[in-house]
Amino acid sequence: MTPFRSLYDRVMAWAAHRHAPRYLAAVSFAEASFFLVPPDVMLAPMAMARPARWWRLALLTTVASVLGALLGYLIGHFAIDAAAPWIHRLGYWPAYLRVQGWFAHWGFWAVLLAGFSPVPYKLFTIAAGAVGMPLAPFVVASLVSRGARFFLVAGLMARGGARMQRVIRDSVEGVGWLLLGVGVLAYLLLRA
Repeated sequence: MTPFRSLYDRVMAWAAHRHAPRYLAAVSFAEASFFLVPPDVMLAPMAMARPARWWRLALLTTVASVLGALLGYLIGHFAIDAAAPWIHRLGYWPAYLRVQGWFAHWGFWAVLLAGFSPVPYKLFTIAAGAVGMPLAPFVVASLVSRGARFFLVAGLMARGGARMQRVIRDSVEGVGWLLLGVGVLAYLLLRA
């Protein structure tokens, strides 16, 4: 039984599909504001499947992600008034005020680091809008961090090419089962 290898093979086939860039742009946009799956999941196999186009794919991912970040910012900006009573009721208002002060002081650097890290970026885009971070530094930090991340991922995958595909395919089954086991263990420990 090799479900992770089968899934990997299917993803690689999808990555070569002629409409794959459209799907990549949609995932990149959605992930920065509300969706759970990071665009790297699509970008990496697409860069391996189309190594000559890696930079275009990275640019598309970056632009779509920054546009999605702007949507996340708007969600935070306009939804905070609706969420404020809940934040008060749950006792998180002092923590929210601390985060607001933190963003006012470190907002650019927070967005810059979050855009490059594996932390869900949508948390920072929504928070930046909720606390009213100035838009220009938000956009610049998003462009720099998301661009650096996506160009790095796409460049490495394209450079690795067929050899990288083989290495990933050969190890995806073990890594998949390991991550599944860690996830189940974490769930059981947190539930207890």
